Amino acid sequence: MSAALRAPPAAGDNSGIVAAWRDRTPGSAHLAREAADLFPSGITHDGRLVDPYGPYIVRAQGAHKWDVDGNRYVDFYGGHGALILGQAHPVVTARVAEVEAQGTQFGASHPLEVRWGQAVKRLVPSAERIRFTSSGTEATLMAVRLARAFTGRPKLMRFKGHFHGWHDHMTTGFASHFDGTPTPGVLAGVAEGVVLAEPGDIADVTAKLAAGDVAAVIVEPNGASFGQVPLRPEFIAALRKATEATGTLLILDEVIAGFRYSPGGVGAALGIVPDLSTWAKILAGGLPGGCVTGRRDILDLLDFAAAPAAKREKIGHQGTYNANPVSAAAGSAALEIIAQGGVCERAAATAADLRATLNDTIAEEGLAWAVYGESSGWHIFLNPKGRDISPERFDPFAVTLDEYKNPPARLMGRLRLALLVNGIDTSGRLSGFTSIAHTAEDIAHTAAALRESIRMLRAEGEV
Repeated sequence: MSAALRAPPAAGDNSGIVAAWRDRTPGSAHLAREAADLFPSGITHDGRLVDPYGPYIVRAQGAHKWDVDGNRYVDFYGGHGALILGQAHPVVTARVAEVEAQGTQFGASHPLEVRWGQAVKRLVPSAERIRFTSSGTEATLMAVRLARAFTGRPKLMRFKGHFHGWHDHMTTGFASHFDGTPTPGVLAGVAEGVVLAEPGDIADVTAKLAAGDVAAVIVEPNGASFGQVPLRPEFIAALRKATEATGTLLILDEVIAGFRYSPGGVGAALGIVPDLSTWAKILAGGLPGGCVTGRRDILDLLDFAAAPAAKREKIGHQGTYNANPVSAAAGSAALEIIAQGGVCERAAATAADLRATLNDTIAEEGLAWAVYGESSGWHIFLNPKGRDISPERFDPFAVTLDEYKNPPARLMGRLRLALLVNGIDTSGRLSGFTSIAHTAEDIAHTAAALRESIRMLRAEGEV
């Protein structure tokens, strides 16, 4: 099992970082005890595991959020990447409030879903047809089913370390079971239908496509976990050629990158036209929602008239919350703002400033770590193998998948907790997203918080 997904070692009572956290967060501690009686590990999402417990948030605005104890955090988790506009953007929240007053579930088609679909189509060049789902996981599940039905082929190619949701076809080889064996609860036959390829290795892809039994290749187009394990753009171009040459469909998973890397996603930015794409997060303006976009002839498999006309059996697709009116309102509002221009560029410029400032801090503290990333993302590399690296000249392509996916669990957990103590919220893997709400003051505060966190770790002998 990947160290990134294992529960970190229980924090000792003699830890000053843990003591400082407990002192600041008695309300969160109380709620964590109640949650432990309700939920596995006391949490409702694997990424919210914090040792000894995480903050319980009650309010958010712009680039900040506040916990039950009144502590403020600079928010780089960003609703798991969904909030490029920042928390509680006034246009989005006003649109949501307006629609909620009219009803939250019509059980029927409604004008808002049409407006939402049009907003997607305007931004995504490859979106000949659209099907809404309730989440990114559902979107990738639908894309795989469409690909198999359209091609008549049984297998799916994925890349080691890439995340495409938690359904059965997506668990092997993400954080564990890189040998292709099934994870717990997944049928062996399902795992056998997945071909795992080495990210960035087009020769490996070409060799494995030669059998002609792969329906589709699915990829996070800027690399696993929004570039935590980066991919070169030329690899995606080569992947498009390889799939076209073998009659294999190419699925770009834009659930995280979509409308963040560029208004039309990574595919549009690179000039790559996929057969299918999957979207969520920003798509729904921070509310639940996802979709599949792509070629009309493929999505026609969902069409009551087009499928039988093409002598194909229609694929059934239900979903109580598909194109939910409240999600449609939030999503179309967010996409309209992004379509006006400047959002992706502003968030990316902020992230570039943040990465540079944090690397200066790391260098001044004398550590062989680095902060890297592209677009509006950033990741802290803790250098588990002790490479001779410089923060300012770090080459993320020189690091192996194993190093990225198996960071030092104890150090990672303690650093995340120290950052929380100092008012910074990141993901559990020490990554984050910037939004248009983050300011120069937030960057300066984050650098100061990282410096203090490093010194707290040093005082405990962790670095």
